[in-house]
Amino acid sequence: MLAHMFDFDQVIDRTGTGSLKWDKYAGRDILPMWVADMDFASPPEVADALRARSGHGVFGYTVPYEEVTSDVLAYLRRQHGLDVDASWLAWSHGLVPALNICCRMVGASGSGIMTCIPVYPPFLSAPYFSDRKRITVPLANAGGRWGFDWDAMEEAVTPETELFILCHPHNPVGRTWTREDLEGILDFCERHDLVLVSDEIHCDLVLDEGVKHIPTLALGERAAARTVTLHAPSKTYNLPGLACAYAVIPDDGLRARFQRQARGVITEINAFGYAGCAAAYRHGEPWRQELIPYLRANRDLVHAFVRDELPGVTMHPMSATYLAWLDVRALQLDNPVAFFEAAGVGLSNGADFGTPGWLRLNFGCPRSVLREGLERMKRAVAQR
Repeated sequence: MLAHMFDFDQVIDRTGTGSLKWDKYAGRDILPMWVADMDFASPPEVADALRARSGHGVFGYTVPYEEVTSDVLAYLRRQHGLDVDASWLAWSHGLVPALNICCRMVGASGSGIMTCIPVYPPFLSAPYFSDRKRITVPLANAGGRWGFDWDAMEEAVTPETELFILCHPHNPVGRTWTREDLEGILDFCERHDLVLVSDEIHCDLVLDEGVKHIPTLALGERAAARTVTLHAPSKTYNLPGLACAYAVIPDDGLRARFQRQARGVITEINAFGYAGCAAAYRHGEPWRQELIPYLRANRDLVHAFVRDELPGVTMHPMSATYLAWLDVRALQLDNPVAFFEAAGVGLSNGADFGTPGWLRLNFGCPRSVLREGLERMKRAVAQR
């Protein structure tokens, strides 16, 4: 049996650190299991790289330098089989700013932006912030397996629609899309001449053994001609506070449109963001290799607990991310979030994802904390 190098069971006190996740419930006995950051220490090499950068002592404006660029390109080639040119990269302070830039770079005021719900809330707010029309189509759910409702998508698309935003793997339903799914999305986008934005920020968090993430750009030239892929080390290596992400845009015209809209909005990236990104991609794979089975066991714990101990709550099988999507409609709660907050568990509101009556639970935490949160939910459901 292999020895474990990293201690994901360690409970780290995050109070007093300005944690968005934990400060939401400061002074209250509520376990935060909502926003998508994990309660694990990042790979030690990332901390080492940040200390080394701090030791330099000069923190001027920083541009993407050779080391970080080469580490990103090497990661994309090694992990996902993509041969990416350095000129295709467009850096950003995070996925959300990049997503908003993408919405601004297509069409004009009133143009349509399409996505499928439930979905990560910024997919729903970015069109609004960009003065674009949001078009949402519910995902189909056949026997617990989520998929695209192609007929509904064809009915919803309009001549004014300019862009489709894909969540891949999907947050919050946890689907890893197949090559057939991706071919279908590309067919749809080609048929209606849509730019495709593929959010692949969770691509290294596939939990099912034998399942592999297929990058949208792996589909060849027709994908390269219309796709903007959004990447970051933030979810995999727990680095969202370093505010560093990048878009991969092979098409010269699309990239120019992205860069034009980013002027004055996306400025120089934090020096520590670059340092953390390079260190995570260069040294973080052993850490990730231990993280995945830990998260897989957490997922299986949540799935079994919901099935056996939480009557009225349903969790469909999921293959990626550390986010469980729970159907609580059968509980007939007026306010599901407030109900479980009163029981000491803070969850994300399904209404924010476009589907009221659902909750998202972040299981990226030590197992002891996860068990405690689940037990609190069990007591609340039993006593209602």
